[in-house]
Amino acid sequence: MRVLIVEDDVRLRGMLRDFLREEGFAVDEAADGGEALHKALGCDYSALVLDVMMPPPDGFEVLRLLRAKGRTMPVLMLTGRGALPDRLQGLDSGADDYLLKPFELSELAARLRAAIRRSAVAPHPVLTVGPISLDTVACTVALDGRPVVLTAREFALLELLARNRGGVVTRAEMDAQLFDERGDSMSNMLDVYIYKLRQKFGKERILTRRGMGYQLVA
Repeated sequence: MRVLIVEDDVRLRGMLRDFLREEGFAVDEAADGGEALHKALGCDYSALVLDVMMPPPDGFEVLRLLRAKGRTMPVLMLTGRGALPDRLQGLDSGADDYLLKPFELSELAARLRAAIRRSAVAPHPVLTVGPISLDTVACTVALDGRPVVLTAREFALLELLARNRGGVVTRAEMDAQLFDERGDSMSNMLDVYIYKLRQKFGKERILTRRGMGYQLVA
């Protein structure tokens, strides 16, 4: 899942970036509304974390413009202003959730995941592909009923494959969802994660479709 953090406070933006990456998100950053619009209109993000109080255009205006351009990704707004009119303005502008500063980083990650799940066209809390079962709410995986321990990034990759239910997922799609603008995708990291998943679930479960991508089969 690739998300964009829009926050002009450098320290807070860095904290959010580092924490969400540890949670398995691919994270891009924007320091102001103009940069946020440029990035959000140029990339299909799974979600945005959008600060309200920024130099113009502020968070409300950024959200309004994105919705006017047809961008429907979930948006979690952050603000230090807790008055009801401010919260209502954010929700009326098209926000999916609203979090008041200060907040717990774990709560932000949980709300972000929930917003992304709600935005899915056909959400499936539990994905089953043959003997593999993924609980996307609890973030747990089982193989033939036995728990399998995965890192956050391994889980995200397996979930992406499972949601395609036998279809081929291209490397470009994996790069777009799993890696951020740091350039991780330029390395062999994707091959490493595929290798690790094959070790845990068997080579016959994750097939390479040469010239196309990868396929999780039952």
